[in-house]
Amino acid sequence: MEAIRLRGNGRKKFFALTLLWMAAALMASAQTLTTLHSFTFDDGASPDFATPTQGRDGNIYATTSIGGSKTAGCFCGTAFKITPQGALTSVSFDGTDGAIPDAGLALGPDGLLYGTTSSGVSGTGEVFRLNPQTGALTVLHSFAGPDGANPEAPLTLGPGGKYYGTTNTGGTNNFGTVFSITPSGTFKSLHSFSGADGANPLGGGLTLGSDGALYGVTFFGGKVGPGTIFKITASGTFTKLYDFDGTNGANPYGTLLLAADGNMYGTTSGDVTFGTVFKLTHAGVVTVLHSFNIGDSPSAGLVQATDGKLYGTTFFGGTHGEGTIFSITTSGTFATLYSFPSFDHVDGANPFGLMQHTDGKIYGTTSQGGTSINCDSFDSIGCGTVFSLDLGLVPFVTFVVPSGKVGSVIQILGTDLTGTTAVSFNGVPASSFKVVRGTFIKATLPAGATTGPVTVTTPTGTFTSNVNFAVLP
Repeated sequence: MEAIRLRGNGRKKFFALTLLWMAAALMASAQTLTTLHSFTFDDGASPDFATPTQGRDGNIYATTSIGGSKTAGCFCGTAFKITPQGALTSVSFDGTDGAIPDAGLALGPDGLLYGTTSSGVSGTGEVFRLNPQTGALTVLHSFAGPDGANPEAPLTLGPGGKYYGTTNTGGTNNFGTVFSITPSGTFKSLHSFSGADGANPLGGGLTLGSDGALYGVTFFGGKVGPGTIFKITASGTFTKLYDFDGTNGANPYGTLLLAADGNMYGTTSGDVTFGTVFKLTHAGVVTVLHSFNIGDSPSAGLVQATDGKLYGTTFFGGTHGEGTIFSITTSGTFATLYSFPSFDHVDGANPFGLMQHTDGKIYGTTSQGGTSINCDSFDSIGCGTVFSLDLGLVPFVTFVVPSGKVGSVIQILGTDLTGTTAVSFNGVPASSFKVVRGTFIKATLPAGATTGPVTVTTPTGTFTSNVNFAVLP
């Protein structure tokens, strides 16, 4: 458990403040940010790199790196479910099914959730499957070193219905790997990093591009050493796209975002000004959109909300030094929306990745803070929190898989879908549809449909998808 203590020490940072600043910050934010849950250690602690995911049931799923039920024996972390109203339940890892699940979860077309642990029975990590209905955890693969070790990034559903991911270490050169795995556990190593092409991908998962390739970042490596951007095909053809050198950003940590304009956006956690937001074009050109102030250190990727803005977090920095939530436009207009307070940390401290739920709100986690003091033995200032941020954005619908062929069944996620009267794909009515529950619809892609938005008509209004659905040939 010493490694966990060291990790906690590395992330704690205290800044001076006054009670007046604290009161002002709370009054300014009380109308928008809501703490939904403070972890108690028994139900989880320290959701370090976890970006939440919405399930078919409309609930929110993620992981905590440590904590869990005493009956599990090792406090190896949890996978948890929380309703948008804040009711939380968790499943504890016990070491035999993995330990220290740093990353978030990926929702599959089968309704199951897939993730990784950075440690476990083999000592070097696992890929697991979680049944959200029963809480059953199934190990699909145990890393041994040559095939990768210590995965700290989420999985991505990609070509062929496989999941794709990275490991922080292991592989031929011990600089990490890229791999694929089927839902049944068939595993394949696709690439071992050499150092020159990148090294040690950390919390950033892979992003499926419009060309069918997968894009990612490494924390170290490249020509100078502070990280790279790369792409890799499903068959393993690897291309390094970009080298960070410090002046253009350094040490990218979070997952790249494919935005509506076709470009990718990401963050670096360090450079000459302690982090950046950048844009990556199809041609491989990187442009820095924003440089952060000293100590901010954005460690997570971005999410594009239905207003077109990009939203993200800094792990440190802000008014009180405990992290911020920010927005930025694709042209670079930046705004700090919220600074986490540090006097009693009840709202949390050190946030990571954000998601937009189909109810329109933004949800996220903080690695520390909250009302519990049960984490003190781990050198923490609280076990972490789950929060929501209401920006007044309207509900929408989205997809488990955002592409498909005519005649295929498309899975649509939403809110308040009971009584749906119509589903249309870019204006063409679905061949048929079924409301499985108020948060989940299955619809058949009709002949004549073209790539574009999906609309779902209900008795209370019409919901439009946050992204276009791509009709495949």
